[in-house]
Amino acid sequence: MTVPTPVRRTLLLGLAAATIGLAAPAAAQAPYPSRPITLVVPFAAGGSTDVVGRLVAQKMSDVLGQQVVVENVVGAGGNVGAARIAKAEPDGYSILMGTVATHALNPLMLKRKPYDPVADFAPVSLLAVIPNVLIVNPKLPANTVKELIALVKADPAKYNYASSGLGTPLHLSGELFKSMAGVKMQHIPYRGSGPALNDVVAGQVPIQFDNLPSASEFIKAGTLRALAVTTKERASSFPDVPTMAEAGLPGYETYTWNALFAPPNTPRPIIDALNAAALKALADPVVIERMKAFSATVVSSTPEALADHVKAEVAKWAPVVKDAGVQTE
Repeated sequence: MTVPTPVRRTLLLGLAAATIGLAAPAAAQAPYPSRPITLVVPFAAGGSTDVVGRLVAQKMSDVLGQQVVVENVVGAGGNVGAARIAKAEPDGYSILMGTVATHALNPLMLKRKPYDPVADFAPVSLLAVIPNVLIVNPKLPANTVKELIALVKADPAKYNYASSGLGTPLHLSGELFKSMAGVKMQHIPYRGSGPALNDVVAGQVPIQFDNLPSASEFIKAGTLRALAVTTKERASSFPDVPTMAEAGLPGYETYTWNALFAPPNTPRPIIDALNAAALKALADPVVIERMKAFSATVVSSTPEALADHVKAEVAKWAPVVKDAGVQTE
């Protein structure tokens, strides 16, 4: 039977309206976030960056209502993980735990640049600052930074210092010390902080720059002597250890910092949502206390402040890297 034209038209319009009604919710953009977020930590599990990343990710998950999953993407001193986020979709579902290595030192040292630390990322927020520490074997006849400087100046060929590896923030902390103190020391790079610490404890190398968290147990045990922390303020976990400035080297400051970055061109509403979640996570008393337990200080920021921080770090380390003559493939 043929349906009369007016009735047919009415049925067709009704079907079209129903179809549009069904399609509208599917076409509408889901509120962010609507699925889990991947936080790339570009270093191995267990290090200070990984600890900060997992602590913040857990609290951000609570705030956002979606799980923030930490994925360790190791390689090339952090470059592999960082480059992955620089090329990721700018949808807010892939973000990076950046550091001074990924966003200042590596780009300055690499002959081939896998990314631009400023142009290829959307800053979200600073998260934490972790002090470095100048440590020596207890048998070294130097109880202060001034005494160490005098000792090295008196016999430059005799002393060397260890770090966790060539081109690491700790290596360059030593180079900055040499430059500012006017001393000469041979750098002995190790494959990680652990082997370096063991050799300094054993007296194979007398001096080392290290992250305070990894050196803290040795300091507490008395197997290493801490001469100074490298931040502007003393570390709450070692209140009796002076800063480098207090110990006689004003203007010296190095530290490891952690910050959140998104891919370039990530929409501002997504950046704002991530920033707000990070700030709430960092304000949590449990997070603050756990950070303090391993000598980290919570440092939240706006995206603009993080952008300025990255530019300042690149400017600060450029002459140090150049003077040290560090170039890597």
